[in-house]
Amino acid sequence: MSTRRAAPPRAVREPAAVDPVARLMVDVPLAHLDRPFDYLVPAALAADIGPGSRVRVRFSGRLVDAYVLERRPASDHEGKLAFIERAVGTEPVLTPETSALVRAVADRWVGNFVDVVRLGVPSRHAGAETSAREPAPVPPPPEQTGFERYRAGPAFLSALATGRAARAVWTALPGESWPDRLAEAVRVSLAAGRGAIVVVPDARDLARLDVAMTSVLGEGQHVALSADLGPAERYRRWLAARRGAVRAVIGVRAAAYAPVADLGLLAIWDDGDDLYDEPRAPYAHARDVLILRSSLTGAALLVAGHARTAEAQQLVESGWAHEVVADRDVLRQAAPRVAATGDDAELARDPAAAAARLPSLAWRTTHDALAAGHPVLVQVPRRGYVPSLACVTDRTPARCPICSGPLAAASDQAIPTCRWCGRPAGDWACPVCGGRRLRAVVVGAGRTAEELGRAFPGVPVHISGRERVLASVGAQPALVIATPGAEPVTEGGYGAALLLDGWALLSRADLRAGEETLRRWLNAAALVRADGRVVVGADASIPAVQALVRWDPAGFAARELAERVELGFPPATRMAALTGARAAVDELLAAATLPDGAEVVGPVPAAHGADGDTERMLVRVSRAHGADLATALKVAAASRSARKAVDPVKLVLDPLELF
Repeated sequence: MSTRRAAPPRAVREPAAVDPVARLMVDVPLAHLDRPFDYLVPAALAADIGPGSRVRVRFSGRLVDAYVLERRPASDHEGKLAFIERAVGTEPVLTPETSALVRAVADRWVGNFVDVVRLGVPSRHAGAETSAREPAPVPPPPEQTGFERYRAGPAFLSALATGRAARAVWTALPGESWPDRLAEAVRVSLAAGRGAIVVVPDARDLARLDVAMTSVLGEGQHVALSADLGPAERYRRWLAARRGAVRAVIGVRAAAYAPVADLGLLAIWDDGDDLYDEPRAPYAHARDVLILRSSLTGAALLVAGHARTAEAQQLVESGWAHEVVADRDVLRQAAPRVAATGDDAELARDPAAAAARLPSLAWRTTHDALAAGHPVLVQVPRRGYVPSLACVTDRTPARCPICSGPLAAASDQAIPTCRWCGRPAGDWACPVCGGRRLRAVVVGAGRTAEELGRAFPGVPVHISGRERVLASVGAQPALVIATPGAEPVTEGGYGAALLLDGWALLSRADLRAGEETLRRWLNAAALVRADGRVVVGADASIPAVQALVRWDPAGFAARELAERVELGFPPATRMAALTGARAAVDELLAAATLPDGAEVVGPVPAAHGADGDTERMLVRVSRAHGADLATALKVAAASRSARKAVDPVKLVLDPLELF
């Protein structure tokens, strides 16, 4: 006897199935074609085509994919309509709510409808459509949660339980089990009969959240979406959410578009992580997509993290969201003690501390933590062994003689190699003085592990970085060398943390350098025990260092936002970055009817193209004119597209990096 599971029954589409016209969006990446088109529905396909369906149509002589928006009794097009060629499966992949979200995202970030659909709807896998999943039962609300330690935490959960559109910015305490707290919030939403979406930066955080969700909610209550699942499994889980079999979805960036019905909660963890910045058109940030979706659906929103971005602070200061924070006495009990190697007391004790990479304070802290039986976390900004070299005599940076890329060394005895083209440069000579001896400019995680291994013989050394990221380490004494974002967790917390080479993070030519540095430091320091110590290798007078010592991410975010308001930088304003050939950028700007008060900044050189003529222009407007700016640029881009302009111009609204 066959044990094959029967396919789920098709949804009945009455009376829409009798409408002979389908309005759809064709998958053609041209700005002037980002509008609906009407097609006739063949009688043989009438039962298979409805709102949200994938179809194939003949467009401009080619067979292309398309997405049905609605069925209509008639078309307002005066010409002759073509017929839909065929239906791609019988499963509708767009809901009215996700279609509205896709359209809103495309309009806000100067993109095309089909580009956004491509981000949120996985490729079809026919075998996955034949599987059925029983709807998960509604769990009861949790008896208690960890949000009682936070001001306004219980009030947020109460609003969530009653279906109100509560919006909050949650600053998690150090040592907090944030996956458990997010899972508890999801359970409150599910118990109220509504769905939930939680977005995290990477697969490692997703794995932690997946375990917590299963523990708090029980088996079968949620699905986790990520690209490494494989096409069949990812589509199967996505369909479970689309069909309503599960009401909770967790995942990385693309999960912000998950088709969860009747949303009650949208949450994002560590929204300052640059992994949330979409590298594909229309380049929308996941946090901003969730904010937009919360506005469209009335779902509650929770922006969470150990740090706070200027964008999250603006939500609080505008009154759109409320902060969920702990009282200072609770924070003092949970936070480790933080000291800077460049403070006055330490400089008086060790005058060489300002110049030393590992001053005596770092050595003492490491020794004490290991002696107490705890592991020590060492955060190093750069991976590799020695990622940057220079001439010993005059400090001239060592560059590749072929492509001018920076030279690096993989070990103490290795031949310097170009980081760009990979060619060895054993015969390198300084172009200024002719010298052939090299020195390290920047020390990477590999060299740091080697130095600390010699200093503490017999202590295990673990390296967590790009090549191999550790999820966790044991609670035994050990040295854990990690690059930012790759810090493994340990049961009970680290006994100490060394945050080295702060200058490498703070000196970056980036508007967000201070904010990003503090975020990385707080995420690492939050892994330290309450009775542990954190040593940061930087001058104590730097605002980011002061915020870390006081453990005051909200205060730093308020200061950062105030400075950006004064200077007219995002998020106080809306900005657009136009990158392309000089003539193409100038042409697009000339064709755009920019809002009153728009300020054009630039040009500045961009990444060199084949002709070396690539430039970048910035357009700045007030937040009130942000939608007008997006419309003006979309119209200008559509005009160039209709004329079949050859040179493309990349349009990015609210770019994460300005220069």
